Amino acid sequence: MTIRSFLRLTLSLLITIIFFFPIYFWILISLKKDKDIYSLPPKLFNFELDLNSYENMFGISRFFNNNESINFFGNDIFQIPRFIYTLIISLGSTILVIIISTISAYCLSRMKIRGKEYFLLLLISTRIIPPVAIAIPLYLMYKNLFILDTHIGIILAHTLMNLPLAVLLMKSFFDDIPKDIDEAAVMDGASQFYVFWRLIMPLTIGGISATAVLCFIFSWTEFILALILTQTNIKTITVTSITLGSSWSNIATIGTIAIIPTFIIIFLAQKNLVRGLTLGSSYK
Repeated sequence: MTIRSFLRLTLSLLITIIFFFPIYFWILISLKKDKDIYSLPPKLFNFELDLNSYENMFGISRFFNNNESINFFGNDIFQIPRFIYTLIISLGSTILVIIISTISAYCLSRMKIRGKEYFLLLLISTRIIPPVAIAIPLYLMYKNLFILDTHIGIILAHTLMNLPLAVLLMKSFFDDIPKDIDEAAVMDGASQFYVFWRLIMPLTIGGISATAVLCFIFSWTEFILALILTQTNIKTITVTSITLGSSWSNIATIGTIAIIPTFIIIFLAQKNLVRGLTLGSSYK
């Protein structure tokens, strides 16, 4: 092994430790007794294992075993555990964002639209606005539209926040695909929809996966909009962690459990994710 390879490996391990140590420490808190949580210096290895917080979450806690109704437009559809709320909201907003952003980004990438540069600048500027700045206006709008404290309301709010970034990412992915493919297919008699669906879409699976993962993570961890736009019927995992987290061990347990779906999705999409993150590197 050369010196350069050794330094590269050492630096990679160091960066990995720096990024994963907070997650490791958070998991340790969920497995410790209260006396070990507050001990100084912190006990990283030699501590007494305690699973009471996990038993509470899966047992007497409303976090998992309390069946409450899924609510769309103020109507109770069927009963689900509370933990599934966030999964429904995150997947719903992610699917909606991917559908809208893919079509919009393809049009922005392939079609000649007057004032497209100004529209993209306006799109970027919307990401500057923090969620707390639009939470109160959305609350008043939702109250008048009778979608306050409903799943569809939170899904639309998360879609609104994720859409600008998703459109910009997808446009960069489409820009990296040569337009000669479109032109050759059109000359052979293919329709614009056929070119989009059968030729271009398969080439951007990596980009779609990367965008979907980012949107899912944002929706899964979003707090401000979920707190203000929900009251009693809908409680996401971030809001629930405050209402049910009576101690550091309970809060850490909820956080640890909340990490699992994100890691599963990243693991399943890792090949396309890496390809997608490099596909849109040359933004135009």
